[in-house]
Amino acid sequence: MGEISSGLFAGGTVEVSGQGAQDAVLARARDGDDAAFTSLVTPLRRELHAHCYRMLGSVHDADDAVQEALVRAWRGLARFEGRSPLRTWLYTVATRACLDVVDARSKRALPVDLGPSSEHAVLDQLPRTDIAWLGPYPDAGLSHDPAGPEARYEQREAVELAFVAACQHLPGNQRAALLLFDVLGFAAAEIAAMMDTSTTSVNSALARARRVLAKKLPDRTQQQTLRSIGDSGARTLATGFASALERGDAEALIALLTEDVTWSMPPLPHWYHGIDAVSDFAMQVPMTRCPSWRHQLISANGQAAIAFYLGTDPAHPHDAWAIAVLDLRDDRIAEITSFLDPDLFRLFGLPTTLT
Repeated sequence: MGEISSGLFAGGTVEVSGQGAQDAVLARARDGDDAAFTSLVTPLRRELHAHCYRMLGSVHDADDAVQEALVRAWRGLARFEGRSPLRTWLYTVATRACLDVVDARSKRALPVDLGPSSEHAVLDQLPRTDIAWLGPYPDAGLSHDPAGPEARYEQREAVELAFVAACQHLPGNQRAALLLFDVLGFAAAEIAAMMDTSTTSVNSALARARRVLAKKLPDRTQQQTLRSIGDSGARTLATGFASALERGDAEALIALLTEDVTWSMPPLPHWYHGIDAVSDFAMQVPMTRCPSWRHQLISANGQAAIAFYLGTDPAHPHDAWAIAVLDLRDDRIAEITSFLDPDLFRLFGLPTTLT
């Protein structure tokens, strides 16, 4: 087998066009041609990665799960008899790799999962390194359309923070059943074969999972809101929020928020709920204790987002600080989740310093 590199297998690629050509390339892959295998799996890698992120709530975990799935698929390719499409088989391998991760560690969390909100700004709080935190997802290239005709969710709806966070409250089998059925459009019988269980068990897990999500998901998805206000409306809100923060204009910032707004900053454990608590935090911490801000507008988890850079003063370089993902409601910001991790900027293809 060729050397594994960057989640794929090293070597050249083979163009695959038509079922006959795919069968020929598959035969070559079974014979040990890693370039042929790469050509088969490359078109599916992006959607497999999104599936692993939905299962695991972390880009890093998704990277590892996809890599592990490809290794398992390569090693088990000789046993693939073609009774199901290659895509279905790869999803089987990837889902099982994710379930192994789910069984091995605790669920990914956000600060709102840890306890009640704080009424006033908590100064000098320390990061919680003992928590497996949910992370943001670079959504470039994700389709707006459902993955299949039977899918209930669009691809971008199913990476929204609220959706992925809600999935983390499901046991592994329920999480897998829901994602495979409602997001990817596989039939219950296919999922039963993929998970080595019965169709009855899949339907039961699916029903339980849907009940949990019905309680935890907002009435409207961010995709519905974005279609309502348009790209320009979302950009105006994100720009207004970032600019107000940069100017230290508390009045302008507060005017953009809903009365029940929340602001959380993983890996910091404290979070704030309501306009008074969020205003107190904004004025005491980012507008007072952080000397100078710059920003770039981005998209993350299918939502409006901002990459924030922090500097000692406007004249000096600003370093990567946080990826802030915004939940919008009508013409206001209802939730701010600021992921304080400069390493995330590389995942989004962003510079780590602005000069």
